[in-house]
Amino acid sequence: MKRLVYTILLLAGGPAYAETLFVTLEKDNTLAVVDPVEGKLLKTVPVGQRPRGIVLGKDQRHLYIAAGDDDTLQIVDTETLKVIGTLPSGDDPETFAMNPEGSRLYVSNEDDSLVTAIDIASKKAVKKIKVGVEPEPVAVSPDSKWVVNASEATNMVHWIDQKSLEIVDNTLVDTRPRGLAFTPDSKQLWVTSELGGTATVIDTETRRIVKTVKFEIPGVTPDNIQPVGAAIDRNRKWAYIALGPANRVAQVDAETFEVKNYFLVGQRVWNLAFSPDQKRLYTTNGVSNDISIIDLETMSVRQSIGVGHYPWGVAVKP
Repeated sequence: MKRLVYTILLLAGGPAYAETLFVTLEKDNTLAVVDPVEGKLLKTVPVGQRPRGIVLGKDQRHLYIAAGDDDTLQIVDTETLKVIGTLPSGDDPETFAMNPEGSRLYVSNEDDSLVTAIDIASKKAVKKIKVGVEPEPVAVSPDSKWVVNASEATNMVHWIDQKSLEIVDNTLVDTRPRGLAFTPDSKQLWVTSELGGTATVIDTETRRIVKTVKFEIPGVTPDNIQPVGAAIDRNRKWAYIALGPANRVAQVDAETFEVKNYFLVGQRVWNLAFSPDQKRLYTTNGVSNDISIIDLETMSVRQSIGVGHYPWGVAVKP
Protein backbone atom coordinates (compact mmCIF):
# COMPACT_ATOMS: atom_id res chain seq x y z
CA MET A 1 0.00 0.00 0.00
CA LYS A 2 2.85 2.40 0.88
CA ARG A 3 4.45 1.77 -2.50
CA LEU A 4 1.10 2.38 -4.25
CA VAL A 5 0.64 5.72 -2.48
CA TYR A 6 4.21 6.66 -3.30
CA THR A 7 3.69 5.88 -6.98
CA ILE A 8 0.38 7.77 -7.22
CA LEU A 9 1.83 10.88 -5.57
CA LEU A 10 4.97 10.73 -7.69
CA LEU A 11 2.94 10.54 -10.89
CA ALA A 12 0.79 13.42 -9.68
CA GLY A 13 3.88 15.53 -9.12
CA GLY A 14 3.35 15.89 -5.37
CA PRO A 15 5.66 15.02 -2.49
CA ALA A 16 5.82 11.33 -1.74
CA TYR A 17 8.42 11.17 0.98
CA ALA A 18 8.86 12.16 4.60
CA GLU A 19 11.39 14.88 3.84
CA THR A 20 13.26 16.40 0.94
CA LEU A 21 16.93 17.28 0.70
CA PHE A 22 18.10 20.21 -1.39
CA VAL A 23 21.81 20.13 -2.23
CA THR A 24 23.78 22.85 -4.02
CA LEU A 25 26.17 21.58 -6.70
CA GLU A 26 28.96 24.10 -6.98
CA LYS A 27 30.48 22.87 -10.25
CA ASP A 28 27.21 22.06 -12.04
CA ASN A 29 25.41 25.32 -11.21
CA THR A 30 22.42 23.24 -10.20
CA LEU A 31 20.30 22.24 -7.23
CA ALA A 32 19.88 18.52 -6.52
CA VAL A 33 16.60 17.28 -5.06
CA VAL A 34 16.93 14.05 -3.07
CA ASP A 35 14.48 11.69 -1.37
CA PRO A 36 16.61 10.36 1.51
CA VAL A 37 14.04 7.81 2.66
CA GLU A 38 13.98 6.02 -0.69
CA GLY A 39 17.67 6.87 -1.18
CA LYS A 40 17.19 8.46 -4.61
CA LEU A 41 18.22 11.52 -6.53
CA LEU A 42 14.90 12.81 -7.87
CA LYS A 43 16.10 15.58 -10.14
CA THR A 44 18.52 18.46 -10.62
CA VAL A 45 17.44 21.95 -11.64
CA PRO A 46 19.50 24.92 -12.87
CA VAL A 47 20.24 27.79 -10.51
CA GLY A 48 22.89 30.53 -10.46
CA GLN A 49 26.60 30.26 -10.98
CA ARG A 50 28.66 28.58 -8.25
CA PRO A 51 25.87 27.88 -5.76
CA ARG A 52 27.10 27.15 -2.26
CA GLY A 53 25.25 28.31 0.86
CA ILE A 54 21.59 27.32 1.12
CA VAL A 55 18.89 28.08 3.71
CA LEU A 56 15.24 27.02 3.89
CA GLY A 57 12.85 29.86 4.71
CA LYS A 58 10.78 29.71 7.86
CA ASP A 59 7.60 29.32 5.76
CA GLN A 60 9.26 26.35 3.97
CA ARG A 61 8.02 27.79 0.67
CA HIS A 62 11.30 29.36 -0.30
CA LEU A 63 14.94 28.37 -0.53
CA TYR A 64 17.67 30.98 -0.46
CA ILE A 65 20.81 30.07 -2.39
CA ALA A 66 24.11 31.96 -2.56
CA ALA A 67 25.09 32.18 -6.23
CA GLY A 68 28.65 33.36 -5.67
CA ASP A 69 29.67 34.14 -9.25
CA ASP A 70 26.40 36.01 -9.82
CA ASP A 71 26.90 38.14 -6.69
CA THR A 72 23.37 37.48 -5.49
CA LEU A 73 21.12 35.38 -3.30
CA GLN A 74 18.51 33.58 -5.35
CA ILE A 75 15.00 32.79 -4.10
CA VAL A 76 13.74 29.38 -5.23
CA ASP A 77 10.16 28.17 -4.88
CA THR A 78 10.29 24.79 -3.11
CA GLU A 79 7.31 23.44 -5.05
CA THR A 80 8.04 24.56 -8.60
CA LEU A 81 11.83 24.64 -8.10
CA LYS A 82 11.94 27.84 -10.15
CA VAL A 83 14.06 30.87 -9.32
CA ILE A 84 11.47 33.51 -8.49
CA GLY A 85 13.61 36.39 -7.26
CA THR A 86 16.89 37.65 -5.89
CA LEU A 87 18.20 39.47 -2.83
CA PRO A 88 21.07 42.00 -2.70
CA SER A 89 23.84 39.93 -1.13
CA GLY A 90 26.92 41.99 -1.89
CA ASP A 91 29.92 40.57 -3.75
CA ASP A 92 30.72 36.85 -3.83
CA PRO A 93 28.27 35.48 -1.25
CA GLU A 94 29.14 32.02 0.02
CA THR A 95 27.74 31.39 3.47
CA PHE A 96 24.81 33.04 5.22
CA ALA A 97 22.33 32.50 8.04
CA MET A 98 18.71 33.36 8.82
CA ASN A 99 17.49 34.73 12.13
CA PRO A 100 14.94 32.60 14.04
CA GLU A 101 12.12 34.98 13.13
CA GLY A 102 12.76 34.37 9.45
CA SER A 103 12.90 38.09 8.72
CA ARG A 104 16.60 38.64 8.02
CA LEU A 105 19.54 37.02 6.32
CA TYR A 106 23.17 37.70 7.19
CA VAL A 107 25.66 37.13 4.39
CA SER A 108 29.46 37.03 4.48
CA ASN A 109 31.23 38.94 1.69
CA GLU A 110 34.73 37.49 1.71
CA ASP A 111 36.38 39.87 -0.76
CA ASP A 112 35.11 43.01 0.98
CA SER A 113 35.49 41.96 4.63
CA LEU A 114 31.80 42.61 5.24
CA VAL A 115 28.68 40.99 6.61
CA THR A 116 25.55 42.19 4.80
CA ALA A 117 22.26 42.25 6.72
CA ILE A 118 19.25 41.77 4.42
CA ASP A 119 15.59 42.40 5.19
CA ILE A 120 13.72 39.61 3.41
CA ALA A 121 10.32 41.33 3.14
CA SER A 122 11.64 44.53 1.54
CA LYS A 123 14.44 42.70 -0.32
CA LYS A 124 16.87 45.39 0.77
CA ALA A 125 20.26 45.41 2.46
CA VAL A 126 19.78 47.24 5.75
CA LYS A 127 23.42 47.39 6.80
CA LYS A 128 26.93 46.37 5.79
CA ILE A 129 29.01 45.47 8.84
CA LYS A 130 32.80 45.71 8.64
CA VAL A 131 34.45 42.57 10.02
CA GLY A 132 37.82 40.83 9.76
CA VAL A 133 39.69 39.71 6.67
CA GLU A 134 38.05 36.95 4.59
CA PRO A 135 34.81 36.48 6.53
CA GLU A 136 33.37 33.01 6.01
CA PRO A 137 30.82 31.29 8.31
CA VAL A 138 27.81 33.10 9.79
CA ALA A 139 25.36 31.96 12.47
CA VAL A 140 22.52 33.46 14.49
CA SER A 141 21.87 32.35 18.06
CA PRO A 142 18.53 30.59 18.68
CA ASP A 143 17.61 33.31 21.21
CA SER A 144 18.14 35.94 18.47
CA LYS A 145 20.64 37.90 20.53
CA TRP A 146 23.78 37.28 18.50
CA VAL A 147 24.86 37.26 14.90
CA VAL A 148 28.34 35.77 14.74
CA ASN A 149 30.82 35.75 11.89
CA ALA A 150 34.29 34.25 11.69
CA SER A 151 37.05 35.72 9.54
CA GLU A 152 39.44 33.17 8.08
CA ALA A 153 42.53 35.35 7.77
CA THR A 154 42.02 37.18 11.07
CA ASN A 155 41.28 33.93 12.95
CA MET A 156 38.58 35.66 14.90
CA VAL A 157 34.90 35.37 15.78
CA HIS A 158 33.01 38.66 15.64
CA TRP A 159 30.03 39.06 17.99
CA ILE A 160 27.36 41.30 16.43
CA ASP A 161 24.38 42.46 18.48
CA GLN A 162 21.34 41.67 16.32
CA LYS A 163 19.42 44.73 17.56
CA SER A 164 22.10 47.34 16.96
CA LEU A 165 24.00 45.46 14.24
CA GLU A 166 27.23 46.58 15.90
CA ILE A 167 30.22 44.42 16.81
CA VAL A 168 30.45 44.30 20.59
CA ASP A 169 33.20 41.71 21.06
CA ASN A 170 35.75 39.51 19.28
CA THR A 171 37.17 36.10 20.20
CA LEU A 172 40.48 34.81 18.84
CA VAL A 173 40.27 31.16 17.68
CA ASP A 174 42.47 28.64 15.89
CA THR A 175 43.68 29.03 12.33
CA ARG A 176 41.17 29.45 9.50
CA PRO A 177 37.73 29.18 11.13
CA ARG A 178 35.24 27.60 8.70
CA GLY A 179 32.14 26.53 10.62
CA LEU A 180 29.89 27.90 13.37
CA ALA A 181 27.11 26.22 15.36
CA PHE A 182 25.24 27.40 18.44
CA THR A 183 23.92 24.94 20.97
CA PRO A 184 20.08 24.96 20.99
CA ASP A 185 20.05 26.77 24.36
CA SER A 186 22.30 29.53 22.92
CA LYS A 187 24.78 29.05 25.78
CA GLN A 188 27.69 27.88 23.64
CA LEU A 189 29.13 28.53 20.22
CA TRP A 190 31.19 25.83 18.50
CA VAL A 191 33.78 27.05 16.00
CA THR A 192 35.65 24.72 13.64
CA SER A 193 39.14 25.65 12.46
CA GLU A 194 40.15 24.09 9.16
CA LEU A 195 43.93 24.53 9.44
CA GLY A 196 44.02 24.39 13.23
CA GLY A 197 42.40 20.95 13.12
CA THR A 198 40.20 21.78 16.09
CA ALA A 199 36.75 22.74 17.31
CA THR A 200 36.66 25.59 19.81
CA VAL A 201 33.78 25.82 22.31
CA ILE A 202 32.97 29.36 23.46
CA ASP A 203 30.71 30.45 26.31
CA THR A 204 28.30 32.99 24.79
CA GLU A 205 27.80 34.98 27.99
CA THR A 206 31.50 35.71 28.48
CA ARG A 207 32.62 35.13 24.87
CA ARG A 208 35.55 33.17 26.30
CA ILE A 209 36.86 29.76 25.25
CA VAL A 210 35.89 26.90 27.55
CA LYS A 211 37.35 24.00 25.55
CA THR A 212 39.36 23.21 22.45
CA VAL A 213 38.57 19.80 20.97
CA LYS A 214 41.30 18.08 18.98
CA PHE A 215 40.86 15.21 16.53
CA GLU A 216 43.15 12.23 15.97
CA ILE A 217 42.34 9.47 13.49
CA PRO A 218 44.57 6.38 13.15
CA GLY A 219 46.06 6.24 9.67
CA VAL A 220 45.09 9.83 8.80
CA THR A 221 47.78 12.51 8.86
CA PRO A 222 47.00 15.68 10.86
CA ASP A 223 47.14 17.88 7.75
CA ASN A 224 44.15 15.97 6.32
CA ILE A 225 42.02 16.55 9.42
CA GLN A 226 40.35 19.82 8.47
CA PRO A 227 37.18 20.60 10.49
CA VAL A 228 34.50 22.51 8.56
CA GLY A 229 30.72 22.00 8.98
CA ALA A 230 29.22 21.45 12.44
CA ALA A 231 25.84 20.42 13.86
CA ILE A 232 24.65 19.99 17.46
CA ASP A 233 21.53 18.03 18.36
CA ARG A 234 18.52 19.59 20.07
CA ASN A 235 19.26 17.85 23.38
CA ARG A 236 22.84 19.14 23.39
CA LYS A 237 24.01 15.57 23.78
CA TRP A 238 26.10 15.18 20.64
CA ALA A 239 28.03 17.49 18.36
CA TYR A 240 29.00 16.37 14.88
CA ILE A 241 31.97 17.85 13.03
CA ALA A 242 32.77 17.33 9.34
CA LEU A 243 36.50 16.76 8.92
CA GLY A 244 37.01 17.59 5.24
CA PRO A 245 39.68 15.48 3.45
CA ALA A 246 39.81 13.09 6.41
CA ASN A 247 36.52 11.82 4.88
CA ARG A 248 34.99 11.45 8.32
CA VAL A 249 32.45 13.03 10.63
CA ALA A 250 33.47 13.19 14.29
CA GLN A 251 30.90 12.48 17.00
CA VAL A 252 31.69 14.53 20.12
CA ASP A 253 30.02 14.35 23.52
CA ALA A 254 28.65 17.89 23.83
CA GLU A 255 28.88 17.82 27.63
CA THR A 256 32.30 16.24 28.24
CA PHE A 257 33.81 17.32 24.87
CA GLU A 258 35.24 13.84 24.33
CA VAL A 259 35.41 12.47 20.79
CA LYS A 260 33.40 9.24 20.84
CA ASN A 261 33.34 8.07 17.25
CA TYR A 262 34.32 8.77 13.65
CA PHE A 263 31.99 7.98 10.75
CA LEU A 264 33.65 7.20 7.43
CA VAL A 265 31.68 9.04 4.73
CA GLY A 266 32.48 10.37 1.25
CA GLN A 267 35.51 12.31 0.13
CA ARG A 268 36.03 15.90 1.31
CA VAL A 269 32.99 16.12 3.57
CA TRP A 270 31.84 19.72 3.79
CA ASN A 271 28.51 20.43 5.45
CA LEU A 272 25.95 18.70 7.69
CA ALA A 273 22.21 18.77 8.32
CA PHE A 274 19.87 16.78 10.55
CA SER A 275 16.63 15.16 9.50
CA PRO A 276 13.62 16.83 11.19
CA ASP A 277 13.41 14.04 13.79
CA GLN A 278 17.21 14.06 14.18
CA LYS A 279 17.40 10.34 13.54
CA ARG A 280 19.63 10.90 10.52
CA LEU A 281 22.51 13.20 9.66
CA TYR A 282 23.19 14.19 6.07
CA THR A 283 26.64 15.11 4.75
CA THR A 284 27.77 16.73 1.51
CA ASN A 285 30.93 15.16 0.09
CA GLY A 286 32.55 17.48 -2.42
CA VAL A 287 35.17 15.30 -4.09
CA SER A 288 33.20 12.03 -4.29
CA ASN A 289 30.18 13.94 -5.66
CA ASP A 290 27.70 12.37 -3.28
CA ILE A 291 25.91 12.76 0.03
CA SER A 292 26.06 10.31 2.91
CA ILE A 293 23.28 9.35 5.30
CA ILE A 294 24.34 8.60 8.87
CA ASP A 295 21.76 6.65 10.88
CA LEU A 296 21.95 8.14 14.39
CA GLU A 297 19.94 5.31 15.94
CA THR A 298 22.32 2.56 14.82
CA MET A 299 25.30 4.96 14.71
CA SER A 300 26.30 3.78 11.26
CA VAL A 301 26.60 5.16 7.75
CA ARG A 302 23.53 3.84 5.98
CA GLN A 303 24.03 4.92 2.39
CA SER A 304 25.69 7.31 -0.06
CA ILE A 305 23.77 8.86 -2.95
CA GLY A 306 25.41 10.37 -6.03
CA VAL A 307 24.05 13.85 -6.69
CA GLY A 308 26.38 15.66 -9.12
CA HIS A 309 29.61 17.60 -9.17
CA TYR A 310 30.90 19.17 -5.95
CA PRO A 311 27.96 19.12 -3.54
CA TRP A 312 28.43 21.91 -1.01
CA GLY A 313 25.37 23.03 0.96
CA VAL A 314 22.35 21.06 2.16
CA ALA A 315 18.91 22.09 3.41
CA VAL A 316 16.18 19.77 4.68
CA LYS A 317 12.47 20.36 4.12
CA PRO A 318 10.12 18.33 6.35
